[in-house]
Amino acid sequence: MAQRQRQVEAPEGASYPDLRWFPPGTHITVRGLKKAFDGNPVYVGFDIDLPKGKIVSVFGPNGCGKSTFINMVAGLMPIDAGQILFEGKTIAETRIGYVFQNYREALFPWLRAVDNIHYPLRLMGVPKAERDRRIEELVAGFDLKFDLNRYPYQMSGGQQQTVSIMRSLVIEPEVLFLDEPFSALDYEMTLIMRDQLQKVLVARGVTTVLVSHDLEEAVYLADKVLMLTRRPSRIADYMDVDLPRPRDPSTLTDPRFIDLKARTLEVFQNAVRAS
Repeated sequence: MAQRQRQVEAPEGASYPDLRWFPPGTHITVRGLKKAFDGNPVYVGFDIDLPKGKIVSVFGPNGCGKSTFINMVAGLMPIDAGQILFEGKTIAETRIGYVFQNYREALFPWLRAVDNIHYPLRLMGVPKAERDRRIEELVAGFDLKFDLNRYPYQMSGGQQQTVSIMRSLVIEPEVLFLDEPFSALDYEMTLIMRDQLQKVLVARGVTTVLVSHDLEEAVYLADKVLMLTRRPSRIADYMDVDLPRPRDPSTLTDPRFIDLKARTLEVFQNAVRAS
């Protein structure tokens, strides 16, 4: 319990980052992040604070290191230097959920959808009654219209990705990472999935980091958009998206959304030209 009761001001003389301190309202603190592949730098002394209970979209040019960034923060990829803290805690002390881009490879084909969702809870030793309760809660949240007793190969791409997202949320993660979760879906299904995901994440207040290659999607889902430059990646902009929720297809034609999207596109184009 003591680990959660942090100071809100850095101790005098302390070097940042420090396990005793993190900025108010911040969930993820990244300081001095360094990463290179074969001697080619991707991140060099990168710093960022990600807010608690909000959705942050990560957007930038192809190859700028978007997926590399969330994979490092999520603990799936080692860092060369720096520190990543979750409300002053290490990754080992933090419950993480991750949704991969390729849902076809993420689910176990020999298990029914419902058993895929049960799987991480079984590993955690959660009793069946509690597992059932959590799944029922997710079914209601996503307003499911398909049968979870089917196998993945019997389901559409959107249904499989929904199951994959449910499996990540059923563990009640403190932080959820999504790596281009809708890139393999058609546009109609993407619109449906965006709204389902938004509803559930906002209701649960899960700190979420989403990588997207789609500018419209990045702005539509986010509370903040982290714009990156080409390698070595720096912050081109860290933009607030102050559009009301819940957002729906009418949001796409809202003048405020159009303005935000245009500003984000301008930052993106400038970042590409500058590099």
